Amino acid sequence: MKKNFLPFAMCAVFLSVSANASAQRDARQADKKVISNDSLEVKKAKGSERNVMLNASDATKPREIQIGLPSEDVNVYENGLPAVYSSAVHKLQYHWRSDASLGEVGLMTPSESAIRTGNIAYSVDSSSKLGQKEFKGILNYKTNHFGLQQFDLNVSGGIGNNWLYSGSVYQTFDPGTFDVKFDEYADRMQIYRAGLTRLFNNRKGKASLMYKYAYSRNSGNELNAAPFIYVGDGSIKEIPGFEPGLASYGPTSGEIEYLDIMDGKMKKANLRDLEDNRSHEVTFLTDYTFDSGLKWNLDMKYMTAPEANYVDFGGSTISELTESDGYTLSDGTPYAGLVEGRRTWLHFGKVKNFLVTSELAQRFGNHQMRLGLNEWYYHLDYHSSSFQWTGSVQEYPEILTAPDGSRFRGFNELSPEYTKGYENKLALYLTDDWQVSPKLNIYYGARLEYYRMSADQIAHSRYSGFYIGDTAPDGEVITPAKVTKDKLNYAATARVTYNVTKQFGLTADGTVATRYPRINEYAGTGPTEEQYKRVTIPLVRGGLFYKNDWLDLTSMVTYIAKTNNIDQQNLTKPGTSEGKTVLLIYDIQTLGWTTSAEIDPFKGFHLHALFTYQKPVYKNYSASVTFNDGTQMGVNANNMIVKEIPQTLIELDPSYNITKDLRLWLSFRYFGKTYANLQEALYFNGRWETFGGVNWAVNKHLDLGVTVVNFLNQKGAKGTISGSELITKDEASQYAGCYMSGSYLRPFTVEFSASLKF
Repeated sequence: MKKNFLPFAMCAVFLSVSANASAQRDARQADKKVISNDSLEVKKAKGSERNVMLNASDATKPREIQIGLPSEDVNVYENGLPAVYSSAVHKLQYHWRSDASLGEVGLMTPSESAIRTGNIAYSVDSSSKLGQKEFKGILNYKTNHFGLQQFDLNVSGGIGNNWLYSGSVYQTFDPGTFDVKFDEYADRMQIYRAGLTRLFNNRKGKASLMYKYAYSRNSGNELNAAPFIYVGDGSIKEIPGFEPGLASYGPTSGEIEYLDIMDGKMKKANLRDLEDNRSHEVTFLTDYTFDSGLKWNLDMKYMTAPEANYVDFGGSTISELTESDGYTLSDGTPYAGLVEGRRTWLHFGKVKNFLVTSELAQRFGNHQMRLGLNEWYYHLDYHSSSFQWTGSVQEYPEILTAPDGSRFRGFNELSPEYTKGYENKLALYLTDDWQVSPKLNIYYGARLEYYRMSADQIAHSRYSGFYIGDTAPDGEVITPAKVTKDKLNYAATARVTYNVTKQFGLTADGTVATRYPRINEYAGTGPTEEQYKRVTIPLVRGGLFYKNDWLDLTSMVTYIAKTNNIDQQNLTKPGTSEGKTVLLIYDIQTLGWTTSAEIDPFKGFHLHALFTYQKPVYKNYSASVTFNDGTQMGVNANNMIVKEIPQTLIELDPSYNITKDLRLWLSFRYFGKTYANLQEALYFNGRWETFGGVNWAVNKHLDLGVTVVNFLNQKGAKGTISGSELITKDEASQYAGCYMSGSYLRPFTVEFSASLKF
């Protein structure tokens, strides 16, 4: 494609997103912070208050709480089991929402998550409403000024003396903040649940059987991008006529054409039909408390998602065409103006899993001990196809016709994926909360996990026209090969807390968790035998705390690292739309200081404040690539700040109870300067994510609320600039004034909610 490169020649383009019962069993309560279902706000307990469901990027899932490392997954657990085993294919928000069916939503610390799940991260921990003897119901309704209609109903009660029931319906009709055109909704979600519980005659336990069906279609997820002008000082300017978040950067028609990676046939489809997700889930829960005080629970779940599909959009470079370049609109009119090389990935998955967790909990003197077992089986049948197209830079861009008459090109050249197989985790874990003396507490735990994976892998590099069964340009037939691994993973944690006085104390903890590459990491070219290495994540923290009647203060220094991180990266030749996919394996280290405070200076007022300064850096990060014209280019990010992770974080969450029934709350989150490419060349200035609202308990049956999202109306870009991976600091000044496209914060939104209890 011929391009006029001034002033657009070296402008990189697309910002990708790195990318929301009765009580939990007593054995788990000691380690988690609780979130009320009505406000979805973490209650004040053991330190900080985290509004995990206030997500400025995506209203459909919990936000990621920063720990100094790129997130591996969105970690949400329901009744002691993963809500989805992995979001790599079956996205969390396509199967789980925080709705009226949940009795509680909590937050596991990274240390607890490492032992219970093998993954170091803040994890949402939820439990289902099982019912009670008396009939209860709750109907939640939410709307916003863009036209959202969301209904959420749960009814529960008792049948006779020993049976309980619970049933729920969740419906979302969300048109989004702009008209999608090829779909009537940006988010369409349906969830149906039904549960039956049998109470044992001695009232020392119960057994529950639950069924869940979910259907979702989230076309808005693929359209979270907008074009803008990168000023060069970390800020952006709007392109006239295009306001990020309020205008669509997706085509009017969803009609596309792609090369199926499975059979090599050209196929036509509509983007609307490629977003369908359906899943069925059956859960069995049981718990029992023996006369000795020993508590036992067994949680089991079978889930199948015969359709786990989604679409991704990406980009490369924005440039300018003249009529002489030969590109035309759909009606044959010659086109002149700004264009972007667009990229699209179509993901098709089938997922099954069978998950079992069992725990024993018992107090022995000053020891509260817990012994647990995980048996988690996951089967994945997944492939994706990719293609490229040239689009005009405008609201509802035109898919341009190239001089050769084609509208789509580069079929399966950029990271199409395929894998089929399973992984299985069998783990035993033990924790002990030991109150050594009134002043000294020691908590420790360990996890040993047998991990087996068997998956198909295609290690051959991708090229235009790639599909299974094809003969590659080097003469090799593209055929999947089986990869099988049997490994041992482990995790361990220890925390010491010493109260020097009744108000002042010292605390320190250390956690380490390991894992080997997972099945989804073999969907691309995957690691070779030489690259197959143990991933190790150590976390060490230490500091002091102070507490009195109105202040709860904690200040800690933190070190966290990750070795052998696997990343499949698209490297774009600057100034062009040509890209190559490479597999990168590197380390990350982060040293930080965090201070958190819970402040209650006077009756009715509460403030959670958190300040973090951290320095996440890449280690052993280098790669090179050879483009079609033989040009070799490399990237070296050693000791550079990790992209997308800010060095400064501030959270301020004030709330005030004007009366016992009327509450005013605000939430401010500041994310400092973040780098938008690998070599610290391009960056975005710090931004505030803001929320606020009023909740009014009208009476014991009716609650009303108003929430304002992004009330400061910030429109700054976020994430990374794909296509800028090979740009260095010395070249950064060339990009001032360039046109780019990228992801953005949710626009200013006013939401209204009502909750009716009956």
